[in-house]
Amino acid sequence: MVTVTPLKIEDYGLIGDGRSCALVGRNGSIDWLCWPRFDSPACFAALLGDGENGHWQLAPDEERGGTPVTVTRSYRNQGMVLETVFETHTGVVAILDFMAIGAAEPTLIRIIEGRRGAVPILNWLVLRFDYGLSVPWVTRLPDNMGISAIAGPSRCVLRCPVALHGEDRHTVSRFIVSEGDQVPFVLTYMDSHGALSQPIDARAALHRTEQFWSDWIGRCTYQGEHASIVRRSLLTLKALIYQPTGGIVAAPTTSLPEELGGGRNWDYRYCWLRDASLTLIAIMAGGYYDEAMAWRDWLQAAVAGSPDQVQIMYGIAGERLLNEWEAGWLPGYEGSKPVRVGNAAAGQLQLDVYGEAIAALHVARQTRLCAITDGWRLQVGLLQHLATIWKEPDEGMWEVRGGRRQFTVSKISCWLAFDRAIRDVEKYGLEAPLEEWKALRQDIHDTVCREAFNADKNSFVQYFGGTGLDAGLLLIPVVGFLPAEDPRVGGTIAAIERELLDEHGFVRRYLPDHVVEGVAGDEGSFIACSFWLVNAYVAQGRMEEAHALFNRLLALCSDLGLLAEEYDATTGRQVGNFPQAFSHLSLINSASILNAGRITTMGAAPLPVL
Repeated sequence: MVTVTPLKIEDYGLIGDGRSCALVGRNGSIDWLCWPRFDSPACFAALLGDGENGHWQLAPDEERGGTPVTVTRSYRNQGMVLETVFETHTGVVAILDFMAIGAAEPTLIRIIEGRRGAVPILNWLVLRFDYGLSVPWVTRLPDNMGISAIAGPSRCVLRCPVALHGEDRHTVSRFIVSEGDQVPFVLTYMDSHGALSQPIDARAALHRTEQFWSDWIGRCTYQGEHASIVRRSLLTLKALIYQPTGGIVAAPTTSLPEELGGGRNWDYRYCWLRDASLTLIAIMAGGYYDEAMAWRDWLQAAVAGSPDQVQIMYGIAGERLLNEWEAGWLPGYEGSKPVRVGNAAAGQLQLDVYGEAIAALHVARQTRLCAITDGWRLQVGLLQHLATIWKEPDEGMWEVRGGRRQFTVSKISCWLAFDRAIRDVEKYGLEAPLEEWKALRQDIHDTVCREAFNADKNSFVQYFGGTGLDAGLLLIPVVGFLPAEDPRVGGTIAAIERELLDEHGFVRRYLPDHVVEGVAGDEGSFIACSFWLVNAYVAQGRMEEAHALFNRLLALCSDLGLLAEEYDATTGRQVGNFPQAFSHLSLINSASILNAGRITTMGAAPLPVL
């Protein structure tokens, strides 16, 4: 009997195929996989529970003398094929994990290679559909070269050349791998009512997959400092893009906690408009204009329709109904409950998304991702609606659940929407009520400067009339709301340095206020916000401090170059959903800014000159 408990978040590696992702532990256990899409129910959910909730262990058999002495891992050829090397007292084996590119059905392949000596291996497969709830009916394949597991509409088929047997509703094999051996395991997802697919040649699939990732990253045009980690972040973003639509998920996981043992656990397997400008800019910084175009097309399709129905997030194909519920049978990562599926924040009013959407489309227009007039009528409709609601309170960019307030960053984003649209009208002669928009832009600017600046703190604050700070205020000089030289901007950055930095100098989003947030507990420092401080330092000309903070942030990356949403300074661990697109987007943008040595304000995010 194999007992599996989740590893530290940073001890997982990511593999993906443009439809879904899996998390592979350094112990050889795959503890998270949703099939066939990012947002489908998980068939391996041990990450949020234990081994009985579904996992796939393939590693040296410790009960038979295969205890690893060292474990090293890396991505082969700088791609997305994960290689984990186990050295034992009797030999060395490597496991190559990847999701096959170009396969007819979603397919996960594991190839174990003997590198030296002979090592006993344990293969322990526990398939549990519906987030660890449903135990499948398992039968042998007609050729006796694997098994089929069915539960409801889902079927997984495992093909391998070693003998399999059942132990307590687990599929098990034990065998020896000697130097020169290559043993493939091929797990394929298909509809339970369909015919069995043809077997896949694992070595040919490995070659195709490695070639795909090699060709893709070979197109990267980024040549600045920190190019290696920028490329890894670009590859991570590519793996988080749902290829059929171009939408990018915030993370491939749900309910990894912002506080270990706490209840700040959310489903991030959806597409946030907030990521729009950052995504466009980060992908273009690497020279990937096709992916940027696909994301821009996804964005425009998602927000199409009635302007008063714009949401803060959508499903990966543009779905709007993201009902939130709790998987009560899962104990949560390290006891962090509840485990949530869906995200009720989709129904919130967050005014900042209008600014982010308009700014992203502005960037697309500036960089010729689209025709000048493409989507303009849609943007005019969004702005006409925003003109009627910008004074309303909202839930803010951090999606609080304690009620609506007049959040400062939301108002600045409203200003951003009109500012970028005005720039487009003036530059391209687009038809619009220009004078009306200019008056609104000035009204919003005056309101923020009057209502959101606290003279006693010499700082802008989180919401009108409040005294707390918000790391989102670091974006004020970046988006051009006020110049970095303005004393109010300097005062705000100084106040954030005083009040929101943890003991390592990383930035918290804000100090916890359970009345405002509507949830209890604490959280780690927000990695993206720390990159925003890097950008603010650049805006102020504080280059030495900017480089120093950036390097400290790079040190938070796992050995595979991956980042979660937050960092817990107390435990020294990554927390939150993983890997987090927002963190990697922010890393790429800050690297680009440091490389350029200055900031322009083309979009809702910092951008080096293109």
